[in-house]
Amino acid sequence: MYSATYAQRVGRRPPLQRAAVQQLPCSSDPDLFFAESPEDVRRAKELCGTCPVQSACLAGALQRAEPHGVWGGALFLRGTIAPDKRARGRPRKSAQHGPAMGSKLMAG
Repeated sequence: MYSATYAQRVGRRPPLQRAAVQQLPCSSDPDLFFAESPEDVRRAKELCGTCPVQSACLAGALQRAEPHGVWGGALFLRGTIAPDKRARGRPRKSAQHGPAMGSKLMAG
C-alpha cells in the first residue's frame, strides 16, 4: 500500500486518485497532446496552462526523457523542448523569391 507518510519520507508525491486524473485536461483528449498540426499543439499547450499538475508533468517528462508530445505545457520533439511545431512538408516558396530553381534548369 502506498501511504502519504511513505511518500513524504522518500520525497515523492502521493499518486493522484482516479477521479482526479479524469479531471485533468489531458484526460479528455490524450491524442491532442501528440498531434501533428501546429494548431492542435497550441491548443494542448493552452490546456496545460490550466492544469494543477503542470510542473510535475514537465519534471516527469524531463526525467523520463520523453521523445515527443506536449508535457507540462512544453513541446518535446526528438527528446528536446521546442518552442513551436511547424506544419509538415516543405515550406511554401514565396512569390518574392522569383521562379523556382527547377524552372531555370528546364528552360536552358
